Amino acid sequence: MTFHYNTITKLLVLTAFGAISSAAFADDTQKTNEKTDQVEHLVITGEAPDAPGIVITDPKKPRQPLPAHDGADYLKTIAGFAVTRKGGADGDAIFRGMAGSRLGILVDGENILGGCNYRMDAPTAYIYPELHDSLTVIKGPQSVAHGAGHSAATILFERKTPDFSQAGYELHASMLGASFGRNDQLIDATIGSSDGYFRFGGSNSASNNYQDGAGKDVHSEYQRYSSQLTAGWTPTKNTLIELTTARSDGEAAYADRGMDGTKFLRESYSFRAQQRDIAPWFSELTLHWFDNSVDHVMDDQELRTPGMMGYANLTRDTKGGRITALMPFATDWQLTAGVDTQSNEHASRSAPPSGVYSNWQQDAEIEQKGLFAELVYQLNDNGKIASGYRLDQWQATDLRPMVGNMMSMKQNPSYNQERDDNLHSVFARYEHQLTDKPLTAYVGAGSTERFPDYWEMIAKESQMTVSAFNVAPEHTKQIDTGLLFADEKRQWSASVFYNQIDDFIHVDYRSMMKMLGFVRNIDASSYGAEFTYSQRLGDSLKVDSSLAYTRGTNDTDNSALPQLAPLEARIGADYQQQDWSVGMLWRVVAAQDRYTLNTGNIVGKDLGPSSGFGILSANAAWKILPSLQLSLGIDNLFDRQYAEFVSRAGSNGMGGAIPGFEQTTRVNEPGRTAWLKLSWSFEDKF
Repeated sequence: MTFHYNTITKLLVLTAFGAISSAAFADDTQKTNEKTDQVEHLVITGEAPDAPGIVITDPKKPRQPLPAHDGADYLKTIAGFAVTRKGGADGDAIFRGMAGSRLGILVDGENILGGCNYRMDAPTAYIYPELHDSLTVIKGPQSVAHGAGHSAATILFERKTPDFSQAGYELHASMLGASFGRNDQLIDATIGSSDGYFRFGGSNSASNNYQDGAGKDVHSEYQRYSSQLTAGWTPTKNTLIELTTARSDGEAAYADRGMDGTKFLRESYSFRAQQRDIAPWFSELTLHWFDNSVDHVMDDQELRTPGMMGYANLTRDTKGGRITALMPFATDWQLTAGVDTQSNEHASRSAPPSGVYSNWQQDAEIEQKGLFAELVYQLNDNGKIASGYRLDQWQATDLRPMVGNMMSMKQNPSYNQERDDNLHSVFARYEHQLTDKPLTAYVGAGSTERFPDYWEMIAKESQMTVSAFNVAPEHTKQIDTGLLFADEKRQWSASVFYNQIDDFIHVDYRSMMKMLGFVRNIDASSYGAEFTYSQRLGDSLKVDSSLAYTRGTNDTDNSALPQLAPLEARIGADYQQQDWSVGMLWRVVAAQDRYTLNTGNIVGKDLGPSSGFGILSANAAWKILPSLQLSLGIDNLFDRQYAEFVSRAGSNGMGGAIPGFEQTTRVNEPGRTAWLKLSWSFEDKF
């Protein structure tokens, strides 16, 4: 089934008309921008913004479509996000056509950077979202407090600090079973008193190869586990000392390349100290330090018919920290200021099929130091200004004496070179709350300079040499504007953005001599919009919808900016009576015929046009007890065969094929998938 742009345009017009009508006839006495659902969703099928440019969601709630174990799949339910599929898990998130380090992904304030040169282990591959209490997305360059260069969005997976002013415990546990042998188990438990607390979290997730809508096997099996232990000491009600350690590992088969991942070992340690209510003008001071390491192995020996490539072992050690101060130094002013730093080292070694490894070779060191300040000024009851500035000092050293692949090695022209860059980021946003309607309007402008990441500087070549170490930093200038409306029956949002990107880091895969891609700086621009609308019809029925569209241009070459997902609409309905609910989700994606073949980014490349599709899914849920919920669903109800435009090439599209699997233009999405989940969440005081 193919859907063209005019089909979804009609949906856009009809949905927008409903939103405009609801604003015109809103209750003048209602004034709120908070979510006002009187009945919570038992199964989440979409997300609406909570504040200007910000979406906050609860990762512990069941979702449809069923996410994989990793962080990228959870982001797909937020308008504007897409995921590049590589297999059953470990996809790369894309927001408004931007991927890689243009997205800042933090776990409790900690950066996790993968080890694989070819993004086998994207940062979200090490995140099991359900072990976190909230997921926050800040759209565009509208914050400087969470790291450097996040031009597209900042994504925060966070665990809350528990409140045990009275001794007690909290528990969240879940079990899931699904088609294709999918099974997950998770526990997140905390016990504590006014003196402190202990928190333990653990997860296990596994799946066999899935089948696409035509019943064809996709090389996609995986098994992953994670665990975390936190000890917190609260000597006073305003003082916190916290230590955390985490470990995860697993393996995953891939349908898009000649090797699989057979080791994803991550070990992490962090320390946090916080003091609150220091003075009337100084409300909070926080110190955070972390040290994490990733040890990753990829090979063509363990999860497929053995080949001749052997093994590659890559590691990345990342250390960092930050000090943040929160200072409401006047009634209408609030300042957040701080400093942060991060350094990481990357190394690799390889082995033939015999498993005898060569010596370790460190290939890069990258270090960042930054200072930042964000200021919020409440002009009056209706108006607010937020602004921020950030300065970052970057330093990188190229430690590769030779550059190349298994077929040929060449001397590295940038061996032992060091580069230093001082980069700036700034933003300002005005928000206005109408007096007579529950409507907020906002407009923001941001400018951010992004230092090239490891995958752009080290893992790729340049157009003229075998080293891309000296590729220029990227400079994004963007405007974001929008409206948010919420009353007792309706909630809608509309946001629009436009940006110009100087020295955009573009990856070109068209050269036969540089088949793994070379980077070059171009000038680019993009614009787009997201729209969400939900309405309650009576006490039991609620409908939700969203639209997302992005269009980009390579201004240097006068061609389409690659890897931009097509126009997408989601329409959901949820009927709930007391402790049970039934729902559906219809996802409609337009055909994409605007592309630039074999160009892209560090995540993937344009493979040609893609067909549109419509996917219908259904779900049901029953609250057996207030603390115990059973949910079930069927994704891709009509078993459609389809693939996303931003997918990687199927069955080793690098050339050749994976024995026993059919090679496809793109990695096809799963066919009909039935799932059943049992969730148990409660707390008690002693």
